[in-house]
Amino acid sequence: MNKNTFRLTEGAILLAIYTVLMLITLYIPGLGLVVNFFLPIPFMMFAAKHQWKQSLIFFIAAVILSLIVGTFLAIPLTLLYGLTGVVMGAMVKAGRSRLATYVAGSIVFLAVTLAQYAVSIVLFNMNMIEEFIVTFQQSIDTSVNMLEGMGQTVDEAVIEQFESSIALLETLMPSMFVMASFMIVFLIQLVSFPIMRRFGLDVQKWIPFRMMTLPKSLLWYYLLSLLASMLIQPEVGSYWYWALTNLIFILQFLMLFQGFTFIAHVSYIKGYSKAVLIVAIILSFLIPIVLYIIRILGIIDLGFDLRKRFEKKG
Repeated sequence: MNKNTFRLTEGAILLAIYTVLMLITLYIPGLGLVVNFFLPIPFMMFAAKHQWKQSLIFFIAAVILSLIVGTFLAIPLTLLYGLTGVVMGAMVKAGRSRLATYVAGSIVFLAVTLAQYAVSIVLFNMNMIEEFIVTFQQSIDTSVNMLEGMGQTVDEAVIEQFESSIALLETLMPSMFVMASFMIVFLIQLVSFPIMRRFGLDVQKWIPFRMMTLPKSLLWYYLLSLLASMLIQPEVGSYWYWALTNLIFILQFLMLFQGFTFIAHVSYIKGYSKAVLIVAIILSFLIPIVLYIIRILGIIDLGFDLRKRFEKKG
């Protein structure tokens, strides 16, 4: 079997596998939520072995096959997971680090998601975010009317708090898109890379979590964004309010991540169980004060190399 015949056979098999996974995702809701994360694997495996041109042809063939087999609804799915898989597979072929592959895949996933969101608004007049916000607001109004109909008084402060939460959620939607993209691609890597290794592909491994650290420049961005929010005090709903709120939200999440890596590093040096980090993560989402403490630890560690002090003491 010559090289071209082998490539065509391999491409056909991977396309068949992708078609099955796509149909399960579209038509079996429960199982589809899990299978959803396996969709990029055929694209990653093909792109990790072949050149860009062949990978692009494979991707176009998958789009055409999706239109034939899965109807028009399958096209966005193939565009999203197909392009992400092709880029991540190409990064694996180039021997890039696990982190670089992860970041590249996340950026592509985010870009395609935003492009599809824009197309849905422009061409189909469908704004999923606005519909979600309206539905959420209607559910609150319905609940209030039901309580009032039963003769119970509703605290105005509670209603205002709910409405403020809705407004904040709408403002933070760009950050939610970013975080969701990085989270989904992380899960994709989690399930796909072990499979790729089983098929003989050279996939880089993650560095230990305890050794991960963010660039120090992010701390300055965080401090400057906090200072700007205090000095400018932008009006709610304005562009500057929208930009600063999203920037601070993402940077706070990164400081929290730095705090978790610091806890993992100290636990390793002191010989503590890995359960310490797991408990810290759980408590941070249950108890706000714990979240703030871990974020402050991350800021101090990033600014003053706190973990090096523990290394010297250890």
